[in-house]
Amino acid sequence: MNKKVLIIGLGLIGSSLALCIKKEHPLVTIIGIDSQKSSEDFALKRKIIDEKGTSIKVAAIEADIIILCTPVKSMLKQLSLLGTLPLKSGVIISDVGSTKLELIEAARKVGLKSFIGGHPMAGSHKSGVTAADENLFENAYYILTSSEPEKQKQVKELQKLLQGTRAKFVVLTAKEHDQITGMLSHLPHIIAAGLVNQSKIFNEAHPRSRQLAAGGFRDITRIASSDPQMWTDILLSNKEALLALMISWQKEMQQVTTWLQTENKEAIFQFFYEAKETRNQMPVHKEGAIPAFYDLFVDVPDVPGVIAEITGLLGKAKLSLINLKILETREDIYGILQLTFKRQDDLERAKELIEKETTYLTYEK
Repeated sequence: MNKKVLIIGLGLIGSSLALCIKKEHPLVTIIGIDSQKSSEDFALKRKIIDEKGTSIKVAAIEADIIILCTPVKSMLKQLSLLGTLPLKSGVIISDVGSTKLELIEAARKVGLKSFIGGHPMAGSHKSGVTAADENLFENAYYILTSSEPEKQKQVKELQKLLQGTRAKFVVLTAKEHDQITGMLSHLPHIIAAGLVNQSKIFNEAHPRSRQLAAGGFRDITRIASSDPQMWTDILLSNKEALLALMISWQKEMQQVTTWLQTENKEAIFQFFYEAKETRNQMPVHKEGAIPAFYDLFVDVPDVPGVIAEITGLLGKAKLSLINLKILETREDIYGILQLTFKRQDDLERAKELIEKETTYLTYEK
């Protein structure tokens, strides 16, 4: 494949895509544009891109494929600009946004018939061009949104370009995509943020609750740490689907309220039982709408240097931790060290290494 690919936005996703494309298609010329000159310079120096674009107006008319990797609201402006340019007749335009209907409608309005919505369901605790990772999308779902028969050739060409991601491609309509991600990603982020904000108010009346929230509560709400500007854009972009989902959620919570008021033991039991059964049937250790995290637990003695010993082993093996937490350490008993990884294979390598080099017991939950 000998084409020019323009990537607009050299953050984590854009720069990681550039690495994946270049690895699989070394003859492709990757042109990068970012609002921050330092990101462009870094990407060029590290050979993530081949060229810096002077501007979207200039670079876009040379490109065979254009991928928008900026926030959703910025993409809307970029699509409007692209609609005014004399682009190549066979150009393919795609994006990596987590909402699709608004973008596809915006592309249609400005006459960009070759727009194919894209959404790689992958992420990281790191951000920016310095976090570029050619393994970021491995085994993750990469959704492409196109239902028009005449675009199937372009969809296949885009999949070929993105083969180096080693992602699993799924083709959906834009409406299906927004409804599914609304349910599995956007609504959970709203609920998590709501729980954290409610706990903040609660903490004012019960200061000790902040200390106790450091355990399970912090784990189940960790997605509330996401970028607030990005999530503002996502909610407004997926407004229709989310309003319907939130109405359904409020009805269900009102139902639980009623059961509690009337002490309906059977209904409350069934509520938790159905949730348990449904969750137990979900795939284990699969990438989904919210990036998964993998926890390894290590029983460690309460002696100086034990944490440095573990992290030193992982560092030598070049295994990157997302989070490290001490769950329990008391004098004369074993504590529990929780190590969180981005990928299952990293967890398995860490488990094997720790068991080989130490006498500590490791296990997963």
